[in-house]
Amino acid sequence: MLSAAIQILAFALALLGVLGATVATLLPNWKVSVNAWSSIMTPISQMQGLWADCVWYSSGVFSCTMKDSVLSLPPSLQMMRAGMVLCCMVAAFGLCLASLGLKCTRWGGSHRAKGHTAMAAGGCFVLASLLCLVPAALFTNEVITAFLTTDLPDSSKYQPGGALCVTFIAAGFLLAGGVIFCLSCPGSGSSGPDSVSNSDSIRLERRQEPKVEPKQKKKKSVRLQTDEVRQEKTVLDRQKLPQKDLKDNYSLQEYV
Repeated sequence: MLSAAIQILAFALALLGVLGATVATLLPNWKVSVNAWSSIMTPISQMQGLWADCVWYSSGVFSCTMKDSVLSLPPSLQMMRAGMVLCCMVAAFGLCLASLGLKCTRWGGSHRAKGHTAMAAGGCFVLASLLCLVPAALFTNEVITAFLTTDLPDSSKYQPGGALCVTFIAAGFLLAGGVIFCLSCPGSGSSGPDSVSNSDSIRLERRQEPKVEPKQKKKKSVRLQTDEVRQEKTVLDRQKLPQKDLKDNYSLQEYV
């Protein structure tokens, strides 16, 4: 598994990504008008977002109109709304899993369970980054293609707003945090004593098996040595006995 400091860094990046995606979803300046008027009550800039269209007048008045009717919206805008909402939900769920998978926390189970939880959190962050990146890319493509067409007047041309920049940055943060968490695969060296794999147990058994054979060999060699020593002692004792005793011994052996 990765170190606790790297996991905390990944958690901070993912948290920034979640906050950025949530703010970008609510911001109204996904595209901003190019032209500006100089009169007092004419709008300086017009902004359009996923949920509202806003106008900022030269007198300082800022007014917005909500897009309440869902059926009147184009399908592309509905898909972008759904993508951003799903991105925020999946990223929030990934934060909950990441808080359980951090090594610096006490909850979440063993080291191996924490590793699997961190990997699941990383998958959620990567999926959230894709759900955030696709709507932003499609919206940017629509704005740029509409701007480059010569048939439209300048008053109806828009350019990408600041919300799109926030969306791309948030997607990058989510992707970076997700990749770091996905690298938190629990290895055999970092796992605890309660999570020893079957392969490790088989290796331990194989290592322990040949240790039994040398012991048996040592026992046999010790027995052989003791037998040899006994035989030598008997030979020496026989040599030390007097001749009469030897004859008596031989006669006894013959009699037996």
